[in-house]
Parts: sequence; structure tokens; C-alpha cells
Amino acid sequence: MNISLNITETIQEWLIGFMPEGVASILGMSIVALIYLAIFAVAGLYLVLLERKVAAWFQLRIGPNRVGYWGLFQTMADALKLVSKELTGTVKADKFLYNLAPYFVIISSLMALAVFPFTKEFQAFDINIGIFFLIAISSVGVIGILLAGWSSNNKFALIGAMRSGVQTISYELSIGLSLLTMVLLTGSLQLSEIVETQKEGWLILQGHVPAVIAFMIYMIAGTAETNRAPFDMVEAESELGAGFHTEYSGMKFAYFFLAEFINMFIIAAIATTVFFGAWLSPFGITESIPWLGVFWFLGKTLMLVFLMMWFRWTFPRLRVDQLLTLEWKYLLPINLVNIVIMAIIVWLNLTIKF
Repeated sequence: MNISLNITETIQEWLIGFMPEGVASILGMSIVALIYLAIFAVAGLYLVLLERKVAAWFQLRIGPNRVGYWGLFQTMADALKLVSKELTGTVKADKFLYNLAPYFVIISSLMALAVFPFTKEFQAFDINIGIFFLIAISSVGVIGILLAGWSSNNKFALIGAMRSGVQTISYELSIGLSLLTMVLLTGSLQLSEIVETQKEGWLILQGHVPAVIAFMIYMIAGTAETNRAPFDMVEAESELGAGFHTEYSGMKFAYFFLAEFINMFIIAAIATTVFFGAWLSPFGITESIPWLGVFWFLGKTLMLVFLMMWFRWTFPRLRVDQLLTLEWKYLLPINLVNIVIMAIIVWLNLTIKF
């Protein structure tokens, strides 16, 4: 059951007044796709700029400051440079899979963005299996990484791809279980319903200590899922060059590069929605002024993105054995115990109401 009219339905209802219903439906979905492509491109470019500014801040440097005011157009200049670069590849590469791989990564990220409730109305698709859909669609991206590594016919790319498969499969368990812990608390997989239950208080507060533990495990596993330091064994520069995308150049390389930052945004946006009330303000003002919800959603998400960047510029890279030991010997057992404790809290009806 949809709690509110989402952006797709709103556009389609407006178009039905000018054209047949079937045409309006197709055109409406096309318009929404273009809107989300624009969000994808802008978010990707400026998350790259944010990363470079945060890195400079941690290292006591200035960072990009030449192209535009305070370097705001630096990543646009970089994007134009990548577009103009020649698309190279190896002679022995599997051409079809080599060219297909970047699209797996980019499309899975774009599809995940569609279900986030930026505000009560600004949500492309409000499906009743929202959390399940996000977990499932985010797992598709690793297929692109595996294809890129194998089809490149490069040993470093293949090693990076194999590491990605092991890492992603391992840490998806912790992501899934930490989110399932919160699903127990809300009783729903639908993102709009999860947000509605947080009008009485964010879930990280309602769920006592198990909710805090679930959030901590989720952020650790989410950072590993995006292949970012200190879990960047997939692209360990000192060992593998650029890892699975060593043989890519130009826009194909840019697809992988942008997808990494969009995936970081997606991990942070899921945490914002499930733990911190998505677009809801702690002061209740988004109910009276709905458009402010976008700023609350993006503000919370960018704070979590900053936290993930903080991880990168603070901790050294783990070894492969340490990476897998952390998941299988620590995070997974803690998660299993935590979900049982949450089930007991829900059974005894001990959730906190504000």
C-alpha cells in the first residue's frame, strides 16, 4: 500500500490530461529516468570533489582550488577530460563482456536510487519490498566487477575481481542481517512505512542498544561493500595497480569511478532511511514545510558519507586474512546475537516512544 503519491505517479497523472494513458505512462517513466540520471551525474561529480576536499583537510592541504570558485568546477573539468580520452583495451580481451561490464555497475547503482524517499512525495517507486530490493540490486554490481576483471585478460584485474567477489559475498551477510534487525523493529520492508514509524523517534533511538550495534556493523560492512579503504583490497594500488579496472580508460573508467561514489551515497542513504528517519526533521518542521525534507535527507546522508571518508583517511588497509576474519569471526556472530536480542525487545514491546 502506498502511503503517498510518489513522483512517478504525479507526473503520469499530469500527462494523462494531454495524451493517452499508455503513452503518458511510458513518457512519465522516461522523464523520471532522466531526473534520476541528472541526480546520479551531479551527485557523482560532487562526491568526488567532496572526497578530494576531505582528503586535503585531513592532510592539511588546500585541495582543488583553481577551476571555478573554491575549485567547484574541478570535477566537471575532469569529466570533460575523461570524455575526450581514447577508449583503449587489450587485444586479447573478451570485447563483448569487456564493454558490457561497466553498465552492470552503473545501472545497478541507478536502480537503487529510485526507491529512496528523498521526501514524502519525491520517491520514484515505493515498493513493498524496498529493503529486499536494495539488498538484491546492490548485489548485481559485483557481477560487473567480476566481468571486468575476467574479460580484461589481465592478471592484476582478475585478482582484483576475485577479491571483490569474496569481499562482497562476505560482507553482504552483515549488511543484510543488520537491516533485518531493524525490519524486525518496524515490521515492514517498505521504505515509506519505515520512515512513517520514525515520526515518534528515529529507529536508532527506539531500538535501544541493538539498534546502535546494528548501525555500527552496517557502517563497517557498508564501507567494505563499496571497496573503500581500509577495505580496498580490490583496488590495492601498491599490489594491483587499479585492480579490476586496470585496463579501462576514458568514460568506461569513469563509470566505475562514479559508481564507487554513488554506491557510497547509497550505503549512507540506506542508513539515513532505516536508522535516522530519512527526510524527517527531529523538530517536526518537515511536516509543515515538506520541501525541507530534501535538505534533511541529504544533510544526514552527507554526514554519513563524511564518516566513510573519515575511515579512508584514518585507518591503514587490512590484509585479506584480516578482512575475512573481521567478518566471519566477529561481525557475523555479533549480528546473529544482536538480531535475537532485538526480537526479544520487540516481543516484550520494549521500544522507546517519544
